[in-house]
Amino acid sequence: MEPLSSLHLLTEAVRNAGADIAPTYQEYIQLAFAIATDCGEAGRQDFLALCSLSPKYDHRAAEQLFSNALKTGHNDVHIGTAFHLAELCGVKIEYENPGTVGTVGTEVRPPSGTHTRTRVKEVYSQEKNDFSCEEETSSGSAPLSPLPTFDKNIRWPYPLEHIMSCATSDAQSDVLLLGALNVLGATMGPHVRCAYGGKMVSPCMQTFTSANSASGKGVLSLVRLLVEPFHDEIRKQVAERMVCYQRDKAKYDALGKERAKAEIPTLPPNKMFLISGNNTGTGILQNLMDSDGIGLICESEADTISSAIGSDYGHWSDTLRKAFDHDRVAYNRRTDREYREVKKTYLSVLISGTPSQVKSLIPTAENGLFSRQIFYYMPSIRQWQNQFDRNDRNLEEPFTKMGVEWKEKLKIIYMGGIFTLHLSDGQKEEFNRLFSQLFTRSELTNGSEMSGSVARLAINICRIMEVVAMLRMLESEDIATSPHLSPDPGTSADNLKDHIVSLWNLDITEDDFHAVLSMAECLYRHATHILSFLPATEVTRRGNADRDALVQCMKKRFTRIEFLQKAEEMGIKTATASTWLKRMLKNAKAKKATASVIDKITHNLDSAIQHRDAPKLAYRAVRDAQRHLTNCKARREKVQKLQAIFDDMAAKAKI
Repeated sequence: MEPLSSLHLLTEAVRNAGADIAPTYQEYIQLAFAIATDCGEAGRQDFLALCSLSPKYDHRAAEQLFSNALKTGHNDVHIGTAFHLAELCGVKIEYENPGTVGTVGTEVRPPSGTHTRTRVKEVYSQEKNDFSCEEETSSGSAPLSPLPTFDKNIRWPYPLEHIMSCATSDAQSDVLLLGALNVLGATMGPHVRCAYGGKMVSPCMQTFTSANSASGKGVLSLVRLLVEPFHDEIRKQVAERMVCYQRDKAKYDALGKERAKAEIPTLPPNKMFLISGNNTGTGILQNLMDSDGIGLICESEADTISSAIGSDYGHWSDTLRKAFDHDRVAYNRRTDREYREVKKTYLSVLISGTPSQVKSLIPTAENGLFSRQIFYYMPSIRQWQNQFDRNDRNLEEPFTKMGVEWKEKLKIIYMGGIFTLHLSDGQKEEFNRLFSQLFTRSELTNGSEMSGSVARLAINICRIMEVVAMLRMLESEDIATSPHLSPDPGTSADNLKDHIVSLWNLDITEDDFHAVLSMAECLYRHATHILSFLPATEVTRRGNADRDALVQCMKKRFTRIEFLQKAEEMGIKTATASTWLKRMLKNAKAKKATASVIDKITHNLDSAIQHRDAPKLAYRAVRDAQRHLTNCKARREKVQKLQAIFDDMAAKAKI
């Protein structure tokens, strides 16, 4: 394809994406020379169109720059640079290089099979100026820097400590902890809750453990044993009710003509707790509705679930997303006009799978399932481990025993009523401070890709606190005497006198609070690494977790040299680190510019109120702000906020 035709396609794609591909002056210059070299005067309008997407765009300056580029020339920069700058901003267009002219430092290639992306990578890896180098890629799934594990000095309540003691590595210990928190929390259902974001959230979590084959993730099958006695008890009750139903049905059928006077026996609901992942969409909804919206999907292979989700009649990805927020689910069958619903869902999911199975379940980070998951990546085993060092111990026995014990504990919870976790003012402040810092860091390092994950990680941390606080409370022989529990203030004096309490306020100890809060950083880093698996068809991109690890090592203020030196120590290429740094600076500048514009426009509107031309000034100011915010890709909500300001002012001015 001719350079000019390719440039037209690129310009159209960049404008549709609203991407600023030349955020700094250096990239601005390179873009001008790249287009001028291969397209000449014919590329001027495309250059102006690409530059116009920048909040700093000056038409006269851009015209002058392109004219200078045509006069002076810079024959070692070609159109491929423009394509690469676009790709760094997420706009990828494959361009075939004609191969007639080579770039300085590279050999001339034949026209067949040469793509701009590859060529540009070769060019700038050999130049001192590495601003446009690509991020490092790898065929493996492990990050360069080992992912963090949970603090091993923490003393967790029973049975968490006992469960973790069965692990043979730190990563396996973490997986057992997350698995236990997940399944134990799933059994608590609506009986335990915490107010967050104007809603009551219960400890129902969705956890995905990713690891290569034979990495030790199979221990999750042991965690399932903790809730099997609870599940078996439910199934036993269903079987007994079925026997009664069949007996009553047989009597009813034997009545003959007298049946018209008798009541038809009702088929008992097919209750269960453990729900099969190999299920259809309607099937899982039926299981949930029969079980009052409570259930747990526990599968050792993610393919089991992803196959069901991807099948023609098994698309229940929507159910998983709704279950996270305890939303209502329903289905309507046209054949027999059956409509069923459950107003609140308390579905938990615990699955494991290989890195390649992540994409099967979650095809893209934009899928709502990604941000709702608690991810943990287990490193591969690098050396042989002795499997005969446990004195022929069968780990299923202690887990089954703990499962029987937990079934009895659940009776105490269910009879106790509803337990609501309340954080102290100091705990709330510390919680908000940590996640505010994490959210800001996420915006700088990953843009908007991880914003939803950070927001929902905060919810999952609250849910983990609920489980830990309940387990700590259950360590008391009598929950009524527990120092972590108090009757709800609304409980009547007569009920208190008679020891009839159905609503309890639950506190979490400072040690347990900090223990759970310390998990946030670790889980965030693991999630960023899982993000690097998406959306490619295979694991080819590496860097998200390494990038966050690098940023975490730096002080609040650091120089470019310090950043690159630290990157080199961690085994990260200088060019890759430089690209990360420029991207973070761009995100920070855009965020600062957006805040500055909002403040300025708001001030102008306030001033305009006193002026006789206030409506006209306000309208113009808001429209300018909207255009600016759109160009720098600010959130739509901020634009709407400005519009609301204008609408309010217009109403006051009686427009």
